Amino acid sequence: MWKYHGQQRPDFAEMPKTGQESVWDYPRPPIVVTDSRTVEVWSGDILLARSTQCLRVLETASPPTFYLPRGDIDMIRLVRVDGRSFCEWKGAATYWALASQADMAVGWSYEQPTEAFADIRGFLSFYPGRLTCAVNGERVRPQPGGFYGGWLTDEIAGPVKGIPGTGHW
Repeated sequence: MWKYHGQQRPDFAEMPKTGQESVWDYPRPPIVVTDSRTVEVWSGDILLARSTQCLRVLETASPPTFYLPRGDIDMIRLVRVDGRSFCEWKGAATYWALASQADMAVGWSYEQPTEAFADIRGFLSFYPGRLTCAVNGERVRPQPGGFYGGWLTDEIAGPVKGIPGTGHW
């Protein structure tokens, strides 16, 4: 049913400006790329994570998802919580909440990802709609729709999956 694979932008895709990436140029299946920009994750005034050794997952129609290595995360502030989802590419997700507020997942990881995504083992990503996330000082906006965890920044040209009317993508 999915007809977009990153080889050709659909007619409705925004034209990327200088310094932007089009989500319609990202491949399907997705890929993992390294990113050395400074990424920070905050809960209020508490810094949960800061890294310059992130991985980005790039998938057609979605903003990138940043994954941070555990060594750059204050893991004492997080607890594993119930929750299940399965990505056809990455495998079964594990969910994480703030230890002080364990009733809502704020991030996820793939403890045993598929072989193609082995690089993200030991890394976590966070929902920018539930925590304050920043890339090189730019505050990240959450991917629309509530389910997805993509990180929207000014460098992204869309439209992106999750906005109303995109269910058929």
